[in-house]
Amino acid sequence: MCGIAGIFQLASEGQPSEAVLAKMNNIQEHRGPDAGDYFFDPGVGLAHRRLSIIDLEGSPQPMLSADQRACIVFNGEIYNFKELHAELESKGYKFNTHGDTETILNAYLEWGEDCVQHLRGMFAFAIWDREKQKLFMARDRIGIKPFFYSLLPTGEFVFGSELKVLTEHPAFDRKLRDTTIEDYFTFGYVPEPYTVYQNSFKLSPGHTLTLEKGMRALPEPKQYWDIPTQWDADLSADEVQGELIERLKQAVDIRLVADVPLGAFLSGGVDSSGIVALMSQLQSDPVNTCAIGFDVKAFNETEFAQMVADRYHTNHRVETVQQTDFDLIDKLAFLYDEPYADSSAMPTYRVCELARKHVTVALSGDGGDELFAGYRRYKMHLHEEKIRNMLPLGLRKPIFGPLGRLYPKMDWAPKFLRAKTTFQSMAMDTVQGYHNSMSILRADERAKLFSKEFQSSLNGYNSLEVFNRYADKVKGLDPMKIAQYLDMKTYLVGDILTKVDRASMAHSLEVRVPILDHKFVEWAFKSPSDHNLHNGIGKYSFKKSLEPHLPHDVLYRKKMGFAVPLADWFKGPLKDRLYDGLLSKQMTESGYFSGKQLKRLIDDHVSGVRDNSAPLWTLMMFESFMRQQLGKAA
Repeated sequence: MCGIAGIFQLASEGQPSEAVLAKMNNIQEHRGPDAGDYFFDPGVGLAHRRLSIIDLEGSPQPMLSADQRACIVFNGEIYNFKELHAELESKGYKFNTHGDTETILNAYLEWGEDCVQHLRGMFAFAIWDREKQKLFMARDRIGIKPFFYSLLPTGEFVFGSELKVLTEHPAFDRKLRDTTIEDYFTFGYVPEPYTVYQNSFKLSPGHTLTLEKGMRALPEPKQYWDIPTQWDADLSADEVQGELIERLKQAVDIRLVADVPLGAFLSGGVDSSGIVALMSQLQSDPVNTCAIGFDVKAFNETEFAQMVADRYHTNHRVETVQQTDFDLIDKLAFLYDEPYADSSAMPTYRVCELARKHVTVALSGDGGDELFAGYRRYKMHLHEEKIRNMLPLGLRKPIFGPLGRLYPKMDWAPKFLRAKTTFQSMAMDTVQGYHNSMSILRADERAKLFSKEFQSSLNGYNSLEVFNRYADKVKGLDPMKIAQYLDMKTYLVGDILTKVDRASMAHSLEVRVPILDHKFVEWAFKSPSDHNLHNGIGKYSFKKSLEPHLPHDVLYRKKMGFAVPLADWFKGPLKDRLYDGLLSKQMTESGYFSGKQLKRLIDDHVSGVRDNSAPLWTLMMFESFMRQQLGKAA
């Protein structure tokens, strides 16, 4: 696992500044503390920070191919590199190393841009083809590894593993993109392919980008893979339960190759517990596991993690996060480089910190909820869909539309009375309704929060467009698969994988994600929806398959999630910070917000009228971003 960076004189003359590239590369030293090096060619500079995992001494980067034709910088792991190595060697290619980096290089020389089709793993890389004078870049299918890029006003193309790599260039344009502010306050993150900055982008998962010297504008990236949305027939329940464990076990097994200590996260949830169970069956030594607990019982899952640790005799380590662990707030805003509002980033940061004390590589259970329908919102989505199927939109709009507008938001009330969001969603179609349910601040709440001037600057843009980009892909899917597909293209990559990448790399820890092995995803997404969500039980097919491997209490207990007690924090120890930060000049004079609504959100929460913890955390992280990232440039 590493950090990559580069400068390409795309539409300008001259040579990239070695000092600037070094500054860009060094800002991500945490991603690769073991080594850092550079490659320069006319008009091109490539940089790399290395965290040594495989072939510890023999695979320095940037790396030139044996024939000196191409040079690569690469972040990630290719799990089938040994098979590819043998195949390419049989075709006459020479290898000077025993790692996966040179395998990608030779795969490119053999298959060109189609080399990505042969790679199984997580990756983001750039290859400079000296013969063709082309820069070829690629990101893995699911988006486990990040790739940021921008075409600067100087005509230089810059890229890196983190957004802060780009912002270190003195010519980087820090103007914010208004539409991504709307997106952020809907989702709590900035969805692909955009960043919070006007002229920088994320290379979307499953895409490549090729540049040639002299281009005056950036071409559209090319998609080489997507989650399958059409197949001949659903898998049967028997097929799923008969094959799931063996297929997942293979995905786990190929991720156990490392020349450094390896372990796993063990939260006590189904997904991480399942991964630990399979690891224990695949290796003779006890698995190194780690868990984070809370000193607030309602948020503490360590007893369930301990059940799994005891069953498989793992080397288990637990640390407790104190309820007053507030020092991370500003640190997280720095790590994520753009507004990011998933509060579980705090315990994720701590569990990565704990893991790195003992291992360099950790396996995680991320992806199970999206792939097998584990989120509670899926159940609500299907209930709403049943009503949509009974009543046409022409009837639902006049019935539920007014109810959604007039019904009070009663967060303090019993769940069956909290119907405002449901009423709103019932007046919408499937995709719009799911978007409404997923929103941290719904459209009506964003309208109150944003200033009239900012709303005008959006020119009618609505964050629903993020989902509408995938409208053609989800046609023909059932409502459950629509929600799962949308989550895997947006929430999984923009929130979950982003959270884990930045938190783990802050501690120079590599995280591998077996459930998101693309071959496993291609197979598992065909699992029938009524078997994934069965009799109100989410991830039913996954849980049934794991019954021989995990305690019943771990499999079928109520889902807790990796949460922190925000509502209590904002009424107590963080109350003053809320008022000081959210009502600061930087926020009230930014032009984005209604100062009156900012104060109302805080007052209503502190007084107990409403639970505004989610929007308040979203605002707090935005304020920290503004103060640190934009204040630094002022």
